[in-house]
Amino acid sequence: MIKNMKLIFSTFLLFLFGVQLLFAQHSEPSEMRAHRIQKKIKFDGVPDEPEWQQAVHISNFTQRDLNFGEPITEHTETAILYDENTMYIGVWCYQKDVSTIVAKNMNQDFHYRSDDNFQIMISPYNDNRNGYLFVINPNGARADIQVYGGEDGNDDWNGVWDAKTTRTDKGWFAEIYIPFSTLQFKNDSILQWAINFERDIVSKNEQSLWQGWSRDNTIYAVSKAGQLTGITNIAYAKKFEFKPYALAGFSYNENDGKSYPVKAGANLNISLSPTLKLNLTSFTDFAQVEADRIPVNLSRFGVYYPEKRQFFLEGYDMFNFYLGDRNNVFYSRQIAVENGKQVPIIAGARMFGKVGKSNIGFLNIQEGKVDTVSSTNNTVFRYKHDLGKQSYIGGIFTNKINNTTSNQVFGLDAAYETSEFLKDKNLVVSGSFSTSTESFKAQENAITYRLYVDYPNDLIDNYMSIATMQKGFNPELGYMRRTDYDSYIWSFRLTPRVFENFGVKRLLLKPWSAILYNTHSTGEMESFHNETRPLGAIFKSGERFEFNLIQNFDRLDRPFELTDEITVPVGKYWMYNYEIQLESYNARRVWAEILYNWGGFYTGSIRTFESVLGVNVNKHLNINGEYSLNRVVFPDGKVTTNEIAMYLNYAFTTKINLSLFSQYNDLDEVMIYNFRVHWIPKVGSDFYFVYNMGYEGNMKQIEILKPQTTDAAMKLVYRFIF
Repeated sequence: MIKNMKLIFSTFLLFLFGVQLLFAQHSEPSEMRAHRIQKKIKFDGVPDEPEWQQAVHISNFTQRDLNFGEPITEHTETAILYDENTMYIGVWCYQKDVSTIVAKNMNQDFHYRSDDNFQIMISPYNDNRNGYLFVINPNGARADIQVYGGEDGNDDWNGVWDAKTTRTDKGWFAEIYIPFSTLQFKNDSILQWAINFERDIVSKNEQSLWQGWSRDNTIYAVSKAGQLTGITNIAYAKKFEFKPYALAGFSYNENDGKSYPVKAGANLNISLSPTLKLNLTSFTDFAQVEADRIPVNLSRFGVYYPEKRQFFLEGYDMFNFYLGDRNNVFYSRQIAVENGKQVPIIAGARMFGKVGKSNIGFLNIQEGKVDTVSSTNNTVFRYKHDLGKQSYIGGIFTNKINNTTSNQVFGLDAAYETSEFLKDKNLVVSGSFSTSTESFKAQENAITYRLYVDYPNDLIDNYMSIATMQKGFNPELGYMRRTDYDSYIWSFRLTPRVFENFGVKRLLLKPWSAILYNTHSTGEMESFHNETRPLGAIFKSGERFEFNLIQNFDRLDRPFELTDEITVPVGKYWMYNYEIQLESYNARRVWAEILYNWGGFYTGSIRTFESVLGVNVNKHLNINGEYSLNRVVFPDGKVTTNEIAMYLNYAFTTKINLSLFSQYNDLDEVMIYNFRVHWIPKVGSDFYFVYNMGYEGNMKQIEILKPQTTDAAMKLVYRFIF
């Protein structure tokens, strides 16, 4: 009887532990205390000073993958020191067999998922929504991301921080330096922040976190993090960051001849409060921005190009007002472009951050004159008020004014978001409404609205939405892929973790992912897309495959010009396609991806082959090549397209990087070369040398030594703080 009672009691304890593990994904200690120091440590990547020994170390890491809920297989510790101006994070990543350490990159913003890495997520707001992610690998390469809403992130953000690493026969170790001026936080004498850590060991395909290792979330989930305490009375005295630049360049165009531009300008960043920042800019230049890749586009819609200009990237989510269906009220690449031509920014201001529970984004940019268009003023104001633990209500206003345009958009949105639905699941319910005006006068048929429900979890990912956009809706500062539609979307995916004994990590099943568009003004079906994945899987080795069945319908009300020789006539077209995708594990030195799609294409058929080959020669040199081929057969002709893109990166050190991007696209008849050297003389300051060459027209007739456009520039941006 006693033995039975012990068995029952033990089983009950195991059950309670299992429930706690399932629902909480927290282990003790879940609080970390920072240790204040009186003198600076030697920043050399060797955390061996007495101060590190005095600090509280945490080591209770738990696997998210491969073996959920089990302790990390390699002992890992971290600790935090700080002084009045700076936070220091020490990292001890022990490894029994150091020959298995994978570290192929040294460049800034490296592809960290393909290397062993250590991640730190800090939320100084402690608002269950926003934070900063800092990532390092054993070479000391750095990547950083602004985290938004617990799910999304801006990986183009570049903060001011540094890291140094060392390796021994016991593993790899690091010291990380983060000035408090890099972060936005409440101005309290005693601070309590959310914090979490993750270690990835890619040779084992292993991912472990300190807290919140639920497979329904990532380290982005601020609400699942632990707590950082012990930080008191830190300074926020350095309120100004001044970043002037000087540029000297050479430009050649076969139509306009040569020019030798010399430019200067500056950005001034002002901390209005510890949580609210003001950016001022004058005569901003973006010569260092990487060239856009121009993909082969066989659809009747335009190509979306992401923002790459650093001035617009920090705090970009503060301005986001997504309408669904790839449309957005605000698209920052509309700024400094008029009638397809680049125009100078005379002056501009951006303010973003938090005041209590208010999230504020304000932008005002004054552009220069171009052709017959006078100087243009662009204004955006975005506001979100935190509700409850993770929800919000907000709105947006945009305004574009010049001598030919006076366009405004007003919008309201709200979202209920929780990571505690059914105790531990994620759920989002959101809606938005917006309208556009001309000269502040209401227009007919100028409304759009959207409602969606999202259940984004590990086993089941279910998304449903309805949206309407009237044909008169016109956001001049936004991005519009299509208009005059009613859309209905239902995407349902299953990823069961079965057949683990056969090396399967999880299946990738998609019973359906359907998108229906009806023309709003007529009610007639315009297009339909459905993708079914009866078979797909990710393996424990890191490999992945998918087999997809794709169904498309498209109604053409006007002829669709595919090339100069071939036009698709007006009509209604059902198209059925098959698709196979294969990927090898990109943590390997040589990795590849292949896609093959075949089936119907309007009046004919199409075969598409896409491939990616990556070669990690060593930690300095990484090469990535991509090739795509389309063969389209119509009753009255054939179309064959080729696109080649090559990325080469050579990192001399973590602060000096050389990159080459080249592209050939025979459908658009373009060939591009973009060569860039990036040197970081000190963290926060940058020197660039950029050289671009471009060719257009019949590729068989070009002279490789005589590019039609050539641009070269040297640019120095230097950071002063006071």
